Amino acid sequence: MGLDKLKDRNISMGEYINVLEDEYPKTGWEEFKQIVKRSVKGELFVGLKIVWNMMTGALFKGEMHTVQYPAEKLPIGPRYRAVHKLLALLESGENRCIGCGLCEKICISNCIRMETKIDENSRKEVMEYSINLGRCIFCGYCAEVCPELAIVHAGRYENASEQRAHFVLKEDLLTPLDKLKEQKEYPGFGAVSPDADEKIKKTPLSY
Repeated sequence: MGLDKLKDRNISMGEYINVLEDEYPKTGWEEFKQIVKRSVKGELFVGLKIVWNMMTGALFKGEMHTVQYPAEKLPIGPRYRAVHKLLALLESGENRCIGCGLCEKICISNCIRMETKIDENSRKEVMEYSINLGRCIFCGYCAEVCPELAIVHAGRYENASEQRAHFVLKEDLLTPLDKLKEQKEYPGFGAVSPDADEKIKKTPLSY
């Protein structure tokens, strides 16, 4: 192909064939017949049958598939990474967090802040612990790296608020002391697996 033919943008116009599905209507009656022919087909009644079966099943057979939120909530998977929760020790009521700061260091969104001090028992005590849920991407690294299983992802996923200050409250993450007996080991992201005891191997002593 020469340069002149390459520059000709209409070189392939003669190769096209116009294919019409049917003749265009010329009168109003022909337009009406075309509309009826294209709209009233078997597929329309098949769709209406499906809708009718779903409607009668929901109204008369108790087959309602709609969840009445917030009165009803769908169950979430145990590996779902929802809003964090800080667990406490059932024996003493102390917070499990030892203030190692690993969660603060590994946080890739830089949303965890921790302040610690040494108490009278020479134990590191966590004074302030906050998670900015407005910045958190819920990656789960903090729960994975925690050596004491103090922080896990619990099942609360409604964290909408009108103010940003509501996203950093420590009291919402900690287990209240009056409800400590009701605390359950949440089998969520970062929690110990059910067969963890079976996977533990005894370390051989050197003596």
